[in-house]
Amino acid sequence: MSDACFHELFKRHPDNPIIQTKNVPYPANSVFNAAATRIGDETLLLMRVEDRRGISHLTAARSPNGVTDWIVDSKPTLLPCPDDYPEEIWGIEDPRITRMDELDLWAVVYTAYSRTGPLVSLATTRDFEKFARMGIIMPPEDKDAALFPVRFDGRWAMLHRPVTAFAGVGAHIWLSFSPDMKHWGDHQVVIPARKGGWWDADKIGLSPPPLRTAKGWMILYHGVRTTAGGCIYRLGLALLDLNDPTRVLARSDEWIFAPEKSYEMTGDVDKVVFPCGWVAEEDQVRLYYGGADKCIALATGRISEMLGWLETHNQQDRRLWG
Repeated sequence: MSDACFHELFKRHPDNPIIQTKNVPYPANSVFNAAATRIGDETLLLMRVEDRRGISHLTAARSPNGVTDWIVDSKPTLLPCPDDYPEEIWGIEDPRITRMDELDLWAVVYTAYSRTGPLVSLATTRDFEKFARMGIIMPPEDKDAALFPVRFDGRWAMLHRPVTAFAGVGAHIWLSFSPDMKHWGDHQVVIPARKGGWWDADKIGLSPPPLRTAKGWMILYHGVRTTAGGCIYRLGLALLDLNDPTRVLARSDEWIFAPEKSYEMTGDVDKVVFPCGWVAEEDQVRLYYGGADKCIALATGRISEMLGWLETHNQQDRRLWG
């Protein structure tokens, strides 16, 4: 395919990175991997901030347009609380926010770093000032988790990425169901990592929460490829059925977004683009992603273009597209 025919699905903002450590009003090592949502007339980012000890917490930033004029909380918004929640002893990180209209609240699923490894925890909030922790909802090793905003046959659903100790098995995206968001079952692999030389071979994980579209639940996920020069984190697309999220309608054969710019190539972890949040307004989506585990950047795309591209780059059976 010639360069003249190629069209990027996501366009980077010219002023990237939009938030850096210098924008955090207290001492910190890095800021990255932010969840995103709309609250009132503002866009809110719940950012992972790593302090100078190496322990992460979450801090909110608000903007009237989701692009500029960010106001960052003057102190951490949600700190680890190891006295009451010992699984948070080594920090909390990589949140995903889902608006639960039925419950009139936001659910924040995040990784708690325990002595026995990373695991999935959940908190809820109505204002991003006070949070109600529900504690552990998936044991170690598990991360990259987010809730769907609706129930399926009366049950909540969550995507997540457990890792097994068995060599060669791979790390896949799983789907689980719950009557109360606390107790989870019916666990199953929904998007497996590929094998061999694929860009998403052996290890994948969910990026932002599922996005509802006219054709299905849009899934943006990251694939991790290990090379002689280190790991590369790149992004691809999948689509799940609106009524049955166990049914994969489409999955992209190619990656759609990869580290290219200096703020994505060099940082605490090189060659990483890692989104935890996106905000959709009609056909446009704003994607907030961590660059090289050091800063937060912004890219924009159109849902219609992503769906059209996914239809022509679908490795799944195209007969499912009716």
